[in-house]
Amino acid sequence: MGLLQIGGSARAKCAGRVVGIDLGTTYSLVANVQDGTPSVIEDDAGRVTLPSVVWFGPDGAIEVGYQARERAGARAETTIASAKRFMGRSHAEAQSLEELTPYRFHGSSSGAVVYFDLGEGRRTTPIEVSAHVLIALKRRAEAALGGTLDGAVITVPAYFDDAQRQATKDAARLAGLNVLRLLNEPTSAALAYGLDKRREGLFAVFDLGGGTFDISLLRLEDGVFQVLTTGGDARLGGDDFDRAIAEHFLREAGVISPTSDAEGVGVGVGVDVGDVEPALASAALAAAREAKERLTDAEKTQIEIAGRTFELTRTQFDSLIEPTLERVRGPVTRVLKDAGLEGRELDGVVLVGGSTRVPRVRSFVETLFGQKPLSDLDPDRVVALGAAIQADLLAGDGPRDDVLLLDVLPLSLGLEIMGGAVEKILHRNQAIPATAKQEFTTYADQQTGMEFHVVQGERELVSDCRSLARFSLGNLPPMGAGQARVLVTFSVDADGILHVSAEEKATGRTASVQVKPSYGLDDETVERMILESFEHAQEDLNQKLLIEARTEAERILAALKKALVEDADLIAPDELGAFETETHALREAMGGTSHRRIEECRDRLDTLTADFAVRRMNRSLQKSLEGQKADSLL
Repeated sequence: MGLLQIGGSARAKCAGRVVGIDLGTTYSLVANVQDGTPSVIEDDAGRVTLPSVVWFGPDGAIEVGYQARERAGARAETTIASAKRFMGRSHAEAQSLEELTPYRFHGSSSGAVVYFDLGEGRRTTPIEVSAHVLIALKRRAEAALGGTLDGAVITVPAYFDDAQRQATKDAARLAGLNVLRLLNEPTSAALAYGLDKRREGLFAVFDLGGGTFDISLLRLEDGVFQVLTTGGDARLGGDDFDRAIAEHFLREAGVISPTSDAEGVGVGVGVDVGDVEPALASAALAAAREAKERLTDAEKTQIEIAGRTFELTRTQFDSLIEPTLERVRGPVTRVLKDAGLEGRELDGVVLVGGSTRVPRVRSFVETLFGQKPLSDLDPDRVVALGAAIQADLLAGDGPRDDVLLLDVLPLSLGLEIMGGAVEKILHRNQAIPATAKQEFTTYADQQTGMEFHVVQGERELVSDCRSLARFSLGNLPPMGAGQARVLVTFSVDADGILHVSAEEKATGRTASVQVKPSYGLDDETVERMILESFEHAQEDLNQKLLIEARTEAERILAALKKALVEDADLIAPDELGAFETETHALREAMGGTSHRRIEECRDRLDTLTADFAVRRMNRSLQKSLEGQKADSLL
């Protein structure tokens, strides 16, 4: 569980110019605290939101926000929107989304970094696009606050992994921002909500934005927020509503062919959109977004695309977005199950994100949780307001222990051990920051180094988990198998970044790695990994026990072989044949699939060789005592 301790109201005066930034998929906002009150900073036109859109023009011209969005119709391929969907992703992952966008992607030589192809030999990365959005917000804040910013708290989806969080920090660095903290969006919303309402009980934060979905369960009690569990989908949001509507309009216009199963799932899914011009696709998406916003209050609306007028009713709209809404059900069900709760047991469901303004979303949430959601707070602003409060607390005068902010790990973290099994060090839903230590030893005699393979996942075998990093600890003094003592420490900081270190205790030699995977783990994969861990739990456990039994048996056989060579004269005439028989039986068992059979054979061999082991120990003691005087032993 995670804790969020609030030590009173926000300070009346902030020590320095600090802000909270909601870096959103569709819109971004910046807020700060003045005289104890958080508020969102407006632009010159009085608008609080900034479209997360960047236009790359000829000769290096760049526009951000509303002006950039207006250019999308004419130059869709050089107007990048929803870059957040691609933060921390590999080229292969971006390509899987390519048909959903007007963009074309290129990868680095390793395939780990994705680039937007801007044409004419130009390209840019999602990190650079996000940096331009952050620069625009930074300039807005500095103009309003009258000087250079001292720091910012930036929000990220709760299910962002190490790579996606690191990509966000890199974007902030490019924008010249000092990042005080990366804050999970649902936790930020809960912070703003808790300070505003001072309510207690169990709450769900349902955060559906333009491109990401987060669901978190929190307990609020005496000013303390306990993050019970969290989940989500970084590829689900209001953008999918827009695509479903745009596809509907394009189908009605005869631009794409009707299909039996594609309706409502987004342009490019189940249909051939190869003939749709980027400008037309962009115009359809813009019209879809406008229709969606109008239908929040109206029962029907008309929009125009390329000179044609189309009508869309609220009923049609609800039908088009239903498949997208159904994708919400899985993460919500999983989070409730992890917490051992039913939706009706909650004291409230807090809505966050502009997409929760849609009436069908609210009715769907009501059905999902068995209660009406709380909707009195502005879902567009609440994340930015919470981030501003956190920034103010971090930058304030005096001790900073009045706010303790701990979120949770989405997946377990561990090391590969002998045989390809996983030893979990930090477990899923463990509160962060977190540190755990475990001792390991060498497997072979005279081993002078150890290789460490860091993995992430819920399965028991390395092959079923995600590889994060590898590092080595070398120059160890040669010792017998099992004699070295290596302490491995896993530490996840407040931003969710993992650090792993290893220290050999006798020599003090150390090695470490900061885990920065070069591309992200999408939340659909996270959800799949969690589900598979439940589905294959018994199978995985049996496989791990089999691997451990084989590894231990191999160690015993190697030790026995060495002993038989070193102390052959200590073997009784009738023992050697029995040893060979049981050794053969153990090796046969190791070739099978029953860990219990291996353990039974191993135990019989242990019992059979026990007297031989005692004789060897006595000889070792006698050798160590030779030449010593009796009084020296007293």
